[in-house]
Amino acid sequence: MAFSEPVILGRTQLKAGRLGISSSYGAPAQAFEEAFERGCNYFTWGTFFKGRSREMREAIRNLVGRGHREDLIIAILSYAHSPLLTDLFFRRGLKALGVDYADILILGYFPRRPSQKIIDGALALKDKGFVRFVGLTSHHRKLFPDLEGEGIFDVFHIRYNPAHRGAETETFPYLKREGGAGVVSFMATARGGLLKPRKMPPGEPPLTASDCYRFVLSHPSVDICMTGVKNIQQMRENMAVLDQGPMTDEELSRLRRIGDHVSGKKAT
Repeated sequence: MAFSEPVILGRTQLKAGRLGISSSYGAPAQAFEEAFERGCNYFTWGTFFKGRSREMREAIRNLVGRGHREDLIIAILSYAHSPLLTDLFFRRGLKALGVDYADILILGYFPRRPSQKIIDGALALKDKGFVRFVGLTSHHRKLFPDLEGEGIFDVFHIRYNPAHRGAETETFPYLKREGGAGVVSFMATARGGLLKPRKMPPGEPPLTASDCYRFVLSHPSVDICMTGVKNIQQMRENMAVLDQGPMTDEELSRLRRIGDHVSGKKAT
């Protein structure tokens, strides 16, 4: 089955395109709007600093203005680590985007369980109707199984790529596939390390971003793979993965071999 088919994002029951769109890499509004037309409706937008993209803000406003609010999944990332600041920046984010609510508030990045005050603050925003679901992003893979058991978080953002595959043993086996949190993967290209010719094993051509996205989406535990682009051409190139399907065992083996070489060790 091609990756153009949407999935249900865990217990949220939201219908999502397989590629999620990050806001902070410089692409113009037209690139985001073209991605939406290809079915990529999961947009992440930060509450401050680099993650607050004017271009994605413009695209969201344009799409909402054309009547697509119910088709969009707007995920607002908060890095405040304070209940008061999370609330303040989140509400400012809603105002900037011109919407009354976000679909997901993502708390990030947390190396351990957020304080109960931060969780309570996020749940209060949910109770008031400002957000529908609460998610969390972290590099600490063993955190997610513990949080899954609590049932508080509806979406997890988890690092996973050919060079960093620890989630295959430390996270994915312990998450519920039915009624559990939705799984969104980030850093598919290992911050571009998997795309650099000088980092490849002898005789291997560098991977493309689409190779990395396809690897990630081939894992049955991953619902969405995030992508970030600098221009509309990159967005169009990345969208090509939607016309493909899961990798073969041979293709997966090759990417794992390259990932091990890039990372210098296995399953990191």
